[in-house]
Amino acid sequence: MRHDPAFAPLLARRARGVNAIRLMVVDDSITARTVYSRIIEKERDLELTAVAGTAEEALATLRTARVDVILLDLEMPGMGGLEALPRMIAKARGAQVMVVSSLTLAGAEHTVQALALGAADALPKPPPGGFDQAYRDGLVARIRGIGRARRVQRTAAPAPPPVVRRVATQVPARILAIGASTGGIHALGRLFAGLPPRLAIPILVTQHLPCSFMEVFARQLGDLSGREAVVARDRLVLAPDRIVIAPGDAHMTVVEWSGRHEIRLNRTPAASGCCPSVDPLFASVAQVYGAHALGVVLSGMGRDGCLGAQDIVAAGGTVLAQDEASCAVWGMPGAVAQAGLTAAVLPPEALAGRIASAAGGGRWN
Repeated sequence: MRHDPAFAPLLARRARGVNAIRLMVVDDSITARTVYSRIIEKERDLELTAVAGTAEEALATLRTARVDVILLDLEMPGMGGLEALPRMIAKARGAQVMVVSSLTLAGAEHTVQALALGAADALPKPPPGGFDQAYRDGLVARIRGIGRARRVQRTAAPAPPPVVRRVATQVPARILAIGASTGGIHALGRLFAGLPPRLAIPILVTQHLPCSFMEVFARQLGDLSGREAVVARDRLVLAPDRIVIAPGDAHMTVVEWSGRHEIRLNRTPAASGCCPSVDPLFASVAQVYGAHALGVVLSGMGRDGCLGAQDIVAAGGTVLAQDEASCAVWGMPGAVAQAGLTAAVLPPEALAGRIASAAGGGRWN
């Protein structure tokens, strides 16, 4: 553990209560470590447990330190943040990693790669003098979001299993619509790795990400899946096995027009407050495809997708959700599972098998 004099008062008074979110800061900049530490000090529900100036030091500290959230820089001397990330996740016993790096501003490639490797969230590190109150408030909100979700998953009494809708025979799926948010890129990687090379149906993905990341995300998802992956544009015609990804500034929906299925983009505020939102996507595939609609909800904060999942089920379609144990945050999949809308609640690799079965019209039970 790093013992910089600037952090001694904070590390000395760790005991803020059993419900405090425990943090580790990993950054080679003493200025950044000091700023983060002062932000944490002002919040009664946050607790600075450890600081490290290198990835190697952080990995050594994680052998004994218990933390809930790790703030990780990507650019550091020695082992870089991307190289260290999978090792930190393996050693951190369930802690969530939030990448806070200047590379998130100019290096969307690095950020999306970090999210694919298992980082739960990413936030740009502002230049010196850029840590204004709005940035501090946003950072604290993001820490609380992933920290509280992980703490609930760790400490809550075992919940009763979700109510699963029994479906004797699944009609062939003709569209796959996927919704995800925090932790979703990693889950998508696991899901696509388990799918067969061809499903022969269009694949639509709404992942909560800023616009600046979408082209990189599409390229990386295409490389991983072995499929064409594109960012949605208005009037794009759907094609089998092409992955179409919602842009960061509009909801993606499907319409039937002149005998073909096309993308429509709209920016009408969604009930979830998200843009892009999963709900309009699910609602549109329910309307167009009816019982042949297949929706999948992966890791994410909040309840986006739950209203749209109701539409899919009401139309006779099928909804699947990621299970709690494999999620970074079980908010979105948990909402649809607890509402009794899901035909299966499974880790991504197992969901891939259910999707393949649905695309082929196989039996579920």
